[in-house]
Amino acid sequence: MLNSPPPGPTRPGFWRSPLRGPWLTSVFGLILLVGITVLFVTGLLSYAAYNPNLAPGNDKTPGKGWLGFYLFSWPTSPYWLYRLTQGIHVTLGVVLIPILLAKLWSVIPKLFTWPPVRSLSHALERLSLLLLVGGALFEFVTGVLNIQLHYIFPGSFYTLHFYGGWVFIGAFVVHVAFRIPTMARVLRSRRWRSVLRTPVARTTPEPPDDTGLVTPHPAPPTMSRRGALGLVGVGSLALLVVTAGQSTGGSLRKTALLAPHGQEPGKGPNGFQINKTAAEVGIRARDIGPDWRLVVRGPGRERVFTRAQVLALPQYVAALPIACVEGWSTDDQDWSGVRLADLAALVGLRQSPPGVFVESAQRGGAFSSTHLRDNQVRDPRSLLALRVNGADLSPDHGYPARIIVPANPGVHNTKWVTHLTFGAAQ
Repeated sequence: MLNSPPPGPTRPGFWRSPLRGPWLTSVFGLILLVGITVLFVTGLLSYAAYNPNLAPGNDKTPGKGWLGFYLFSWPTSPYWLYRLTQGIHVTLGVVLIPILLAKLWSVIPKLFTWPPVRSLSHALERLSLLLLVGGALFEFVTGVLNIQLHYIFPGSFYTLHFYGGWVFIGAFVVHVAFRIPTMARVLRSRRWRSVLRTPVARTTPEPPDDTGLVTPHPAPPTMSRRGALGLVGVGSLALLVVTAGQSTGGSLRKTALLAPHGQEPGKGPNGFQINKTAAEVGIRARDIGPDWRLVVRGPGRERVFTRAQVLALPQYVAALPIACVEGWSTDDQDWSGVRLADLAALVGLRQSPPGVFVESAQRGGAFSSTHLRDNQVRDPRSLLALRVNGADLSPDHGYPARIIVPANPGVHNTKWVTHLTFGAAQ
């Protein structure tokens, strides 16, 4: 009885597209092999940029254990590094969606094989397939939701995406190890030029083989393989056009239709993107009013400054962008303020200043404080910024003072700064 599949998708003749077969599946698989590898590497770099080994407050994935084996001190040069790596990660992830869906379409008969489990080895193969498909869908769905600032996860996006990524890549590596010899053989079996020249009228099914992808009862073709590849390619190109501008900036920013909207504070010196307004994180007028004070601490020393006194210190300018985990970034903005290294010197740390613990007037939230590394403090472009593009910071951009550090994730460029503690325990 188990050998006789029930009516529906488990029957071999249910899936009748003549395009399905090892060759088309291998084409999509090859693209995903390259694309997902780049996604995984840039995802690891994104996590490293948060300097999670620096302090518990920077680590959004506690208990990672040996999964953090590769972590290193995130550099400040080139200053656009995080903008590049995270822009590639997000844009490529969006562009790969049509290819992922096409690959799933091409192998969907394998998901309904009958009987569902034939042996222990077959059960393990099915489990790996579940982790592969489920992991891919989980990573892409959570990634897209995060890009759109829809935080509807049953926990932290960082934790879910990090561990989900490791589960998926484990299944992906196993799958590739077993399938890549077949993929290489199948791709060599047909010449690309002949496939791309074959019209619908001359499109025929691939020869039957043991993959189970070729239908035994093909329907008449309504599209050539050239058409299928073109359709998927156009879909990916369209997503590239409406996504890439949020990372590249310039004239392409207007084409970023899929970027989250409503985060542009208007025009003028402060008219560039933000994630959250001052009101959204609970900043009150008295938190950033005339009574605001900056407290700078070092070992055994403390200085307290009004904003006027901070403005009276030597001021420097740094042209730096803001780049966020959601993939968006600004063009370079001209920030002016006091170097973090100079503030460390004011509390006795003139030579080789250490890292700093930054605290904000923001009450609560995952990023109301952060630790910065010593290399970040020592970079002459790292500022406690008071002005941007020749004007005072707006409240939404962190008035009275905010951190700006080259190659730093946007959430670690803390706004509404109230305390700087150099050499704080980590």
